[in-house]
Amino acid sequence: MGVKRLGILLSGRGSNFEAIAAHTAAGKIPAEIAVVISNNPRAAGLEKARARGLETVCIPSKGLEREAYDRLVVAELEARQVDLVCLAGFMRLLSAHFVREFPSRILNIHPSLLPAFPGLEAQRQAVEHGAKISGCTVHFVDEFLDHGPIVIQAPVAVEDDDTEETLAARILREEHRIYSEAICLVLSGRFRIEGRRVIRT
Repeated sequence: MGVKRLGILLSGRGSNFEAIAAHTAAGKIPAEIAVVISNNPRAAGLEKARARGLETVCIPSKGLEREAYDRLVVAELEARQVDLVCLAGFMRLLSAHFVREFPSRILNIHPSLLPAFPGLEAQRQAVEHGAKISGCTVHFVDEFLDHGPIVIQAPVAVEDDDTEETLAARILREEHRIYSEAICLVLSGRFRIEGRRVIRT
């Protein structure tokens, strides 16, 4: 079987990537990070990955159509025999081609309790809507935005004096916890998908 191999895709600071990297280094996730890929040459997450001695690849997305870009990324992932793709602040919607190449093998984390508040600035949406509970969601990725079957969710209370920033900071702590838990579950294979439901087995 060998050690399972993760491919991390990121566009920014790489906070969730760092949590995943720390958990793999500590043996809490039974896998290794095979490659970290970004569409943004200035992504802080790339520098953090290099500092950890991990292989990094930057494929700038500017000027490329979605599927043409995704084919380049898929080729890099397949060349490294990646078992599971983890989106960690990757600010691109994946094409159907990408999803077909890694069926039920792409995870994303989103800072709300989906299906509430999909898309950008989910924390601001929660505060502005007066939500009492928000949180975060790890889900399988399909070709629709923040849409695939839900693996794990964690609730976070919205306080009366919360701002977008204070709520985001509390949600982020839960993101770092549940993303690693979801990765471990998916790598174990102890689940099945029925429709939209992810059921532990």
